[in-house]
Amino acid sequence: MSSRTSYRVLAINPGSTSTKIGLYEDETCVYTKDIKHGVAELSGFDLVIDQLDYRESVVRQTLAEAGIEIDSLDAIAARGGRLRPIPSGVYAVNNAMLHDAQVGFQGDHASNLACIIGWRLVAGTDIPVYVVDPVSVDEMWPMAKVSGIPEIQRTSLSHALNMKMVAKMAAEKLGKSYADSRLIVAHLGGGGSVSAHLGGKMVDLYNSDKEGPMAIERSGGIPSIELMELCFSGLSKQEVLKKLAGQGGIYAHLRTKDLREVEAMIDRGHVEATLVLDAYCYQVSKYICAMAACFEGVVDAICISGGIANSQVVLEKIICRVKFIADVMVFPGGEELDALVLGVLAVLKGHEDVSIYPHGGKK
Repeated sequence: MSSRTSYRVLAINPGSTSTKIGLYEDETCVYTKDIKHGVAELSGFDLVIDQLDYRESVVRQTLAEAGIEIDSLDAIAARGGRLRPIPSGVYAVNNAMLHDAQVGFQGDHASNLACIIGWRLVAGTDIPVYVVDPVSVDEMWPMAKVSGIPEIQRTSLSHALNMKMVAKMAAEKLGKSYADSRLIVAHLGGGGSVSAHLGGKMVDLYNSDKEGPMAIERSGGIPSIELMELCFSGLSKQEVLKKLAGQGGIYAHLRTKDLREVEAMIDRGHVEATLVLDAYCYQVSKYICAMAACFEGVVDAICISGGIANSQVVLEKIICRVKFIADVMVFPGGEELDALVLGVLAVLKGHEDVSIYPHGGKK
């Protein structure tokens, strides 16, 4: 176990429309910046991975303006992306991970950028880069992966980092251990995930990139026959993928990815905006309720997190439909930066062993 008591860690979390960074002195955040990327800025990139150089340059510029020198860091904590299915844990970034992030092993996604940006920032130094509970954390029950088409398996892709952190925070509030808690966690942001946590594991989930409720810019589950017909309507594969993730959901209906604008439209009497937001909240509520089946209806709490959890309008519309299952706890915003740093600190201080990608073994 390390004899040191304080470490300086930079956290990097790219999202669909922003890149969040945070500088931590041990567990205390001493600097944070939410770097916004407008639709116009990102429209010139066909794929998210094509944004790599742009996002790296913005992060470097932000660090320079804040007077943060890379050499002053003890480690970088990067959000983990759509990598291979792996157990929960803290992973050292290596060449295998960099390759899988670059090619988008399980799809193109902003989270794939983080480990590559972190690796580039520390090039030529011995500063380690880690990811914590990446998007591809897989703890699902085998039966939860079975679909109605044998050639297609349900996969575990989610906001695992934030949802597991929120679940642990909720368990603490309940006076229980995470392993002994029965929790439903919904992360609501540009994308979205709804998950069931039992026995200290995320045993089932929906992610709006593929199924489940629609999100701000994700289509969520789409009627399969109609989706098939759309695929054969003359659109390219890339055009269809953008409709599913990036240009779907609320954005497809109302042409905005800012929920505040949607609420302003509703205040002005915009009928379609009212219908679309009602539909969004209704869909999220349905999938939260569906997760109660994992626990045979015995749930300790329902947790709602993510940026959308700052909206009282959305919270009221969801809570009224799900509160019959269990009490609802709200964790506005995201806990990703804190979760990243706490995971890395556990490794630096010798409280947790680092995992090796891709097989998940411990060093």
